[in-house]
Amino acid sequence: VQLQASGGGLVQAGDSLRLSCAASGRTFSSYALGWFRQAPGNERDFVAAISSSGSRTTYADSVKGRFFVSRDNVKSSVYLQMNSLKPEDTAVYYCARANRGFVTPKVNDYTYWGQGTLVTVSS
Repeated sequence: VQLQASGGGLVQAGDSLRLSCAASGRTFSSYALGWFRQAPGNERDFVAAISSSGSRTTYADSVKGRFFVSRDNVKSSVYLQMNSLKPEDTAVYYCARANRGFVTPKVNDYTYWGQGTLVTVSS
């Protein structure tokens, strides 16, 4: 299984950005997917997750109401729509595939990770 994240870049505070993550593997639709982020000097933090069917999502409190996760099981892709971006959202964003079908915010529940895409939000 390979995950390839894209869509990062440099934006201004208040702007929007959409991250994409394309996955290989024949069992994509059987597993939950998540987005995490890591700022310099910090641990990798949970951002959002979506269940295998896409019917359930969960978000970190810091992004709730601003970020929205979705998936397309036909295209084997997961997306993160980020609105009203803040400088504190600056980080490398990683997509990951869980080892289960239901949503989970626990980093240890994710088996496969993408390479990360950098999001920089200027004030």
